[in-house]
Amino acid sequence: MSSPVSHDIDWFDEQFDRKGWVQLDGVVPAENLKAIREAVLKSVADCGRRQVEGGATTSPDGTAHHSVGQYSALDAFLDQDWVDDLVAHYFGGGAYILHAFNPASVGPAVTSYLHRIHRDVRTFGGGFRLMLNMLVMVDPFTTENGATHVLSGSHHSPTPPPEDVFWAESERLVGPAGTIVLFDSNLWHAAGSNRTDTIRTALTLSFSRAFVKQQMDYPRFLGLAYGESVSSRMRQLLGFNAMVPVSYEEFYQPASKRLYKADQG
Repeated sequence: MSSPVSHDIDWFDEQFDRKGWVQLDGVVPAENLKAIREAVLKSVADCGRRQVEGGATTSPDGTAHHSVGQYSALDAFLDQDWVDDLVAHYFGGGAYILHAFNPASVGPAVTSYLHRIHRDVRTFGGGFRLMLNMLVMVDPFTTENGATHVLSGSHHSPTPPPEDVFWAESERLVGPAGTIVLFDSNLWHAAGSNRTDTIRTALTLSFSRAFVKQQMDYPRFLGLAYGESVSSRMRQLLGFNAMVPVSYEEFYQPASKRLYKADQG
């Protein structure tokens, strides 16, 4: 694991207040990306099968969901605190957890829910920061292969922008492979269309304050034994320090053994 990098907090604050996002080019080293890309494609194939079997879709849509504890390259990415100083600052230094970890691909001429104008949180928190999104460009993002559209400043609005305004004024998240983009989950955005003959891959993550319910209950999904086998960072990130009891036996415990730790907010 490399040493943490410190970033310009004043720059981060100005960009987030004005635009709602920051872009950090080439953060993840090239030597890490091949294994990550392979894991993205495997997880997309696996979840595509599950989507159809479960009746969620009639055909795979190029997305995967909650790919934790299954692919060593993805777990290694999570365990590396590439931009932890910025994520922690966003939440005011309070405890945060992984809300969702969803690899994604955009194939040539393929469309999915990612292409709709949307934001990734349904509750508009205004100035209170509930959730933060992270986009990791596993492949280079270009205007030709479907670079994401973002409407800067739209994180201040509780209502969606008119479609014509969004498409006319949105910016494209173009960058080299390994780039990380952080954006306010209130920001309105949409995937672009891939006009190349190659699949474009990415990691899409969201983080939330520890008291916000995860999309998937990762501690129950992965099992308590898994939580004992990972680093303290992963244990925090996956929500093992913010579990809630399901019985009186779990509820009535001394402070040191309580599932929801006192420092989780």
